[in-house]
Amino acid sequence: MSAGDSYRRIYRVVARIPRGRVATYGQVADLAGLPRQARLVGYALNVLAPQTDLPWHRVVNAKGQVSLRTSGLDHQDLQTQLLQHEGVKFVAGTISLARFRWRPRGAMTAAAVSERRAPSRRPSRVARADGAREC
Repeated sequence: MSAGDSYRRIYRVVARIPRGRVATYGQVADLAGLPRQARLVGYALNVLAPQTDLPWHRVVNAKGQVSLRTSGLDHQDLQTQLLQHEGVKFVAGTISLARFRWRPRGAMTAAAVSERRAPSRRPSRVARADGAREC
């Protein structure tokens, strides 16, 4: 898969994040079918045109915080202001992910798919000839 294809998948996920909700970089990566690629999400958002309609500001780090940027363009302040304007609350610079995290309906993350496919760790019970059960 090319970087362009990956970026398009990321942008499709970010476009779905509703107003007043946030998603983490890792969550976006999982939903885009790119598990463990949170940094790739950051790279994809970093190259967006300044006047984009994509709600890039709704993507935060795993701690529920706005990630610092090295661009020197005060994007952290802009991101915080945009989120506050949408009703997202910050307490000591942190968003409550329990309250504001986006939970898409019917979405299955790569981790959840893996969990569902994992074999049971419960020992199987085998019936003995005398009718008793062995573990």
